[in-house]
This record gives sequence, C-alpha cells and structure tokens, in this order.
Amino acid sequence: MIEVYKFMEEMFRDIELFNEIPKGKGVRAKLITTINDKAIPLAAAVESIHLASLLHDDVIDESKLRRGEISINAKYDDKTAIMLGDILFSRALEYLIEYDKISAKALANVIYMLSIGEMEDVALSKDMNLDKEKYMNMIYKKTACLIEMSCQESARLVGLNSEKYAKYGKNLGLVFQIVDDILDIVSDEETLGKPVMNDLYEGKMTLPFIYMYEELNDKEKEYFKTLFKKRLTKDEENWIKEKIQPAIKKSYQEAVILANEGLEGIKNNYLKEIMLKLIDRKF
Repeated sequence: MIEVYKFMEEMFRDIELFNEIPKGKGVRAKLITTINDKAIPLAAAVESIHLASLLHDDVIDESKLRRGEISINAKYDDKTAIMLGDILFSRALEYLIEYDKISAKALANVIYMLSIGEMEDVALSKDMNLDKEKYMNMIYKKTACLIEMSCQESARLVGLNSEKYAKYGKNLGLVFQIVDDILDIVSDEETLGKPVMNDLYEGKMTLPFIYMYEELNDKEKEYFKTLFKKRLTKDEENWIKEKIQPAIKKSYQEAVILANEGLEGIKNNYLKEIMLKLIDRKF
C-alpha cells in the first residue's frame, strides 16, 4: 500500500486538500496488487475513485464523520467536498488512460454505475422498498461493481482468468454489504459508531428487513410501517430484534453462498482469507 499511496500523492501533488481526506485500509488496492503486483497505477486510480465516491456519499447522507475523522463536507462545506470528489474522478481517469486504455474504459463505466447506484439508493429510501431484486441491483452498482472491476482488470493485465476474478470481486462486494446490513441490526452503537438500526431510520430497507417483512402477519406489518424512518425506543428495537432473527439467519446464509461461489477456482490464499474474514466480520 505504501507504493500505491505514494503514487496517489504524486497524482494529487497540486491539491492541498487531498491529504485531509480520511483514508481507509485500501482494500481495493490490496486486492489489485495481490493479483498483480505491477498494477500500481490501476490500484491508485481505483482507490481515488473510491475516495471520490465517499466524498459525494457524505454530502448526500449529510455525514459529519468519515472513519472517525471529520468529513470534508463538515470541515469545509458541501461544494468543496463535491468539487474535490470531481477532481479525484477526473485525475484518476487521466492517469489510467496513460497506463491502460481498456482499464480506463472499464473504470469510466464503473463511475457511471456508482452514480446510478447512488441515485437508486436515494430513490429506494423515499418509500418502503420490499423488492429484493431492486435492492440487490442497487448494492451491486453502489458497492460491488468497483471491487468487481478491480479484480477483473488486475487479473487481465497479468494474463489470468479475468472472468473468474471478476466474479470473486463482485461476490466479495455483495457479501460485504449484506454483512454490513446484518451488523447494523445485531451490533451495538459503540461498535458501529452510529445508532443501531440506523439503516431503517434512513429509509433503507436492507436485505434482513425485506426478509423479515415477508414473514410478518398483517397486524405486525402495519406496526412495522410505523417504525419506518423513526428513531426507535428500546422496546421497539427489541421487538424488531425478536422478529428479525430468522431473516438475519437467511441473509447470512445467502452471504455464505455468495462467498463460496466467489471462491470457486480461486487459489490465492490471501484472497480466500479476505472473503472468509468478511463472513466472520463483527464490525
């Protein structure tokens, strides 16, 4: 990751605010360089796109924190965060075009899909979405497609089976989001760094909530509707936790299936470890 971040610092050497953007663990870059240790420009471009999407996310969600640090929109303003995100998008593509035009085209398509996914997320949150396929399609665009492209292109550049690695990346992204959905319900505020069941408060009918609603009787469904987009009392939280246990189990089983399918034909032990750790993630 040191090489990747050094490359990114060179990419944005004329942008003073770049160093103030909260950085993550660089999982996407690690995936790329694990598959192909020469693909530093691709890893840097992908990480830049990811950071850009988070800058825009924070504006849309009105987030004050990012990874425990003050978000750019909170520290400065929304305009600054949006423009900084746009700078990251454009510079990442500029550098990647010089490195590999096929990868640059793939990344441009991912930027398009990320934006569509964000719009779909906002639209689905306006009302109580009960369509699983709409939700899965949205999280693919918003989360999984960038990881899918990262694995696919790093494999292609080194002559590996790009379709196999693309499937691994796609499923890794979907598993991450499903597990995240589960943790929003079963974890605690201290671990999450935000209120429990915050997704429901934000109008996000995630996979466990969709599965739970399907099994409620008519009276229970009417009661659940009163909890949508509401800060819950402890009694209301406990009611949901009691009713949602079978849906949690079903969602987790679906994540395990996706993980196993994504690992088919993958021999790299590090990639296997990432997927298995994701399934057992507690935060």
